[in-house]
Amino acid sequence: MTTCTPRAAWGNLLRRLHFYIGLFIGPFIFIAAFTGTLYVATPQIEHYLYRDALHGETTGEPQPLAEQIAVAEKALSAPLPVQAIRPGLAQGETTRVMFADPTLGPSESRAIFIDPVSLAVRGDYTVYGTSGILPLRQKIDYLHRSLMLGDVGRLYSELAASWMWIAALGGIALWFYSRPKRRIQNRFQSRRRLHVTLGWVLLAGMLLFSATGLTWSQWAGANVDKLRAEMNWLTPQVNATLNGPAPAMDAHAEHHSHHAGMMMTDSEKDLTRFDAVLQAARRAGIDADKLEIRPAKRASQAWTVTEIDRQWPTQVDAVAVDPLSMQVVDRVRFDDFPLMAKLTRWGVDFHMGILFGLANQLVLIGFGVALCVLIVWGYRLWWMRRPARSSANPVQTLCQCWLDLPLSGRVMSLVVSGLLAVAMPVLGASLLVFVLIDWQRWRLRSALPVENVAK
Repeated sequence: MTTCTPRAAWGNLLRRLHFYIGLFIGPFIFIAAFTGTLYVATPQIEHYLYRDALHGETTGEPQPLAEQIAVAEKALSAPLPVQAIRPGLAQGETTRVMFADPTLGPSESRAIFIDPVSLAVRGDYTVYGTSGILPLRQKIDYLHRSLMLGDVGRLYSELAASWMWIAALGGIALWFYSRPKRRIQNRFQSRRRLHVTLGWVLLAGMLLFSATGLTWSQWAGANVDKLRAEMNWLTPQVNATLNGPAPAMDAHAEHHSHHAGMMMTDSEKDLTRFDAVLQAARRAGIDADKLEIRPAKRASQAWTVTEIDRQWPTQVDAVAVDPLSMQVVDRVRFDDFPLMAKLTRWGVDFHMGILFGLANQLVLIGFGVALCVLIVWGYRLWWMRRPARSSANPVQTLCQCWLDLPLSGRVMSLVVSGLLAVAMPVLGASLLVFVLIDWQRWRLRSALPVENVAK
């Protein structure tokens, strides 16, 4: 059994934990960083590939929304209910008529793109989520989120988000514990300095992306939602219920806009109401060029008109309009959001590369590339300093490092680990796997004769 000072014990524990995170979690963080970089780097490519659908060729006075929707309905091979309309209000933009298609996945809809002036059908694609991304970026998004494996695959991204902030803070703490008092000039220290420098430069980004990534996750995300509800940090939602109680705030409103439920048929809607509802929303102060009109799912509900411009300054105001009287029955203004709801909105939009446009994209591309280099460089450092095959020092195990801590340190580490495991179950499960693997190594190394243990 080894003995060392408390400071050395904590340093050994941090070093071993940082090593395990890099060895086992590093590949998942690398994949998340690489696919996330692809996602934020491709809006211009998507815009080019689908330029015919996104832009009309004629200029002039746009036709009523009712006529545009009627043309879109005729383009369908089978009738589908209208889910939402995104009018082409800016010059040269097409209108998206979005239909609820039962063959598509969650948050997906079938969009028919209509030239608002000539009424020509410009495209027919599946679109996804509030951002309305098209097939190219949908595939990248699914790859980034779940490796295209569905809910099971989402565990990979939650694993990466759960550990990345610990890897970042642990690396900084390890640097404080192990930095030499005098500058040492050798090949390893020069390469180590690059790893440390990148860690410092990327620290804030890793913390931000861990936090925002966890809000999307399955297990930790549910706990984040509970915390936000307790602290009144949820995103306010417009009340679309006519003569009824207001709905609860939506914990995931900053992530999606497509909801399950029965849709009213088009005969119940009367297509001319789309134009009237848009005019009512305009009179109520909905002035963004990017907005979405969503008809009621039931006769007892109001229609909603929501601004969807997520760039700075953020425009996400919403109103609920009675489709019979055309009176605004409720409204939500972004200026009135709680501070934490605003920070969540901005954090998620920055994460997606939307908030500051091209500048946001360039920053995230640089961050993603640098993070991939940081991970690869960490593996190179390990390879340069990997122990000889005959080495069997028990201090090279997490268990021995933990046993070397003072009693107060062991108790504190157990309490902190337990709290983190409850808050982030995927982190807790993976930590248990680390401990079980390490325990087996510790048993084998502790059982070796003393003369075979590397000093």
